[in-house]
Amino acid sequence: MIEISPEIVAVLMLGGIFVGVLLGYPLALSVGGVGIVMGILLFGPKIAGELYYGRFFSGLENYVLLAVPSFIFMGTMLEHSGVAEGMYDALYLSFGGLKGGLAITTILIGTVVAACVGIIGASVTMLALIALPAMINRGYDRSLAAGCVAGGGSLGILIPPSVMLVVYGPMANLSVGKLFFGAFMPGFLLSAMYMTYILIRCAIQPNLAPSVPASERDVPASIKLLKLAKSMLPPVILILAVLGSIFFGIAAPTEAAGVGALAATLLALGYRRLNWHVLKNTAMSTVRTSGMVLLIGAMAFAFVGVFMRANCDEVVTNTLLAAPGGKWGAFGIIMLICFLLGFLIDWLGIIFIMVPIVTPIAAAVGFDPLWFAMMICVNLQMSFMTPPFAYALFYIKGAADPKLGLTTANIITGMVPYVFIIVLALLLCIAFPQIILWLPSKML
Repeated sequence: MIEISPEIVAVLMLGGIFVGVLLGYPLALSVGGVGIVMGILLFGPKIAGELYYGRFFSGLENYVLLAVPSFIFMGTMLEHSGVAEGMYDALYLSFGGLKGGLAITTILIGTVVAACVGIIGASVTMLALIALPAMINRGYDRSLAAGCVAGGGSLGILIPPSVMLVVYGPMANLSVGKLFFGAFMPGFLLSAMYMTYILIRCAIQPNLAPSVPASERDVPASIKLLKLAKSMLPPVILILAVLGSIFFGIAAPTEAAGVGALAATLLALGYRRLNWHVLKNTAMSTVRTSGMVLLIGAMAFAFVGVFMRANCDEVVTNTLLAAPGGKWGAFGIIMLICFLLGFLIDWLGIIFIMVPIVTPIAAAVGFDPLWFAMMICVNLQMSFMTPPFAYALFYIKGAADPKLGLTTANIITGMVPYVFIIVLALLLCIAFPQIILWLPSKML
């Protein structure tokens, strides 16, 4: 065992994670390796082993985390169900005549799918496969098309049921149900702001997004309404089944996730997309993604245990509380750190490592825990669109047909305006905290 000041330990542990990630090691191994090495050096192998085992066990036995595989299964099954395709065909007829109408349709589909899916991979991939070819083949600017796919698809990790919120709740000892309903208004606000941006930009630069020819949308209004109603009914039923049961106190998020998984399977069956191949791929994807989430979580639980036992949390707390500007200065630093971390590691690592450390600080300076949690979650929307670790970038690049001629530069250029829109949404939530707090206050 060696004697090192908490300040140096904090720098070594946090710096060690970044070095590991930059060297190309998986986040779980970087976090877990740094934690166990520092634990052995500081406390000896026996205490470090007991600490790691205890943190592993206490973290992974949390009942709420059982919702993670169910929501991932639900989102992956919906990706195969054909629900998004039906909605796109219906909304395409209604909004195609507008300059930027297909981009607005993409944001709308992303918003509705977000309330059904909960994972960004499924929502971004669906939009990239369905909406991207429709826009680019009709003369849309590639950056504008890619940007709206990234922005609309990333809403899937914020608007409930979101895996991010399921993971966040246990980390901050917050009700996942309240987090779900606290996220609705910020999610819808972002959606509205995205569509407003598209309308304004296409009004200024109409050549970026030409309207769909009248011949392609020459359909009677009654048929448009019927197609829209038929396409919207299944996701509405799914949303009510999952979120309605939570809002009215009928079921906890874990049970509601099971209901959602069953409902998504029935939807795939109803759309005649359910077969052995789809079921197998959905199950395998669920196992891989859930395993990744829980492995990172277990490693991060243990890492934070070592971090706190070495009194490094007090170093962070004292540093932030001494920041100029009082509590808002500390808040600004936390938001900046979360934003910068989004360039280097994924949202899982940020939540598992940062939340247990900064949540007590927020409570100490008097911030509402639910409001503070949602501010971090909205902030993390930017991490999906800030390279080099931009999830949306890689999902779009991987799903887009090479014939579309979409480059990495096109995607990055298209995503930049949405990052600034998220910053504006954060400022609005600071000025009007009831955007976050109103709906949870109405829960039964």
